[in-house]
Amino acid sequence: MLIRRAQTGDIPQLNRLLFQVNKIHSDARPDLFKAGAKKYTDSQLEAIVQDENTPVFAAVEGERLLGYAFCVFKRSDSGAMNDIKTLYIDDLCVDESCRGRHIGSKLYGYVLDFAKSSGCRNVTLNVWALNESARKFYEKCGLCIQKYTMEQIL
Repeated sequence: MLIRRAQTGDIPQLNRLLFQVNKIHSDARPDLFKAGAKKYTDSQLEAIVQDENTPVFAAVEGERLLGYAFCVFKRSDSGAMNDIKTLYIDDLCVDESCRGRHIGSKLYGYVLDFAKSSGCRNVTLNVWALNESARKFYEKCGLCIQKYTMEQIL
């Protein structure tokens, strides 16, 4: 398996995985997520893949995309917070047919190394409470809770 920057030619396979991620969310929270949808249009994906501030990493075997990590560089810009550079993982997915092969761990390790070499202080991400397996995976990788987002449905 090779981990590399995603390319525009990867968009069809990125879409396949984006639909898998959305299904997990729409099955658990149909009040928030539309069934059969995906997070980005093809033109948005093309722009994201080409933007240096939104690196996307692809785990591939031959021509097959096994997983991805969508990332975004962020900086604290509040007067009350220290100015730090963060790599935010917007989305990390491993193809459901490949889970259990440690692809996610390798992809996450690659992201950590990239963040360190890019001068980041930390790596952050959000995980939906509905996705217990993802939360457990991230905890196993060494992430800990930084803050909570809470809701009250009206």
